[in-house]
Amino acid sequence: MTTLYLQMTEKLTAHWKANENAYPKKFVLSPALRDEYLRCLSWMTDLQARADTIPRKHMGVPIEIDEASPGVMVASDGTEVALQ
Repeated sequence: MTTLYLQMTEKLTAHWKANENAYPKKFVLSPALRDEYLRCLSWMTDLQARADTIPRKHMGVPIEIDEASPGVMVASDGTEVALQ
């Protein structure tokens, strides 16, 4: 399953289309969502989830980890868009 990875990609693509290819500010994931993202990514690549290989960006957009986050993309205007 690559659900979270695809959701993040879909939100990013929609943002590009709506904002003349502007990048969102960041994605904010909880530790559990980060782990899900890494599982999704490992199924598509040979990435092993080691501290030195954990991606800090998704398609060029920074990934931030926050214990309290429900999982959002922060748009270029600061609006939070739920990932799920």
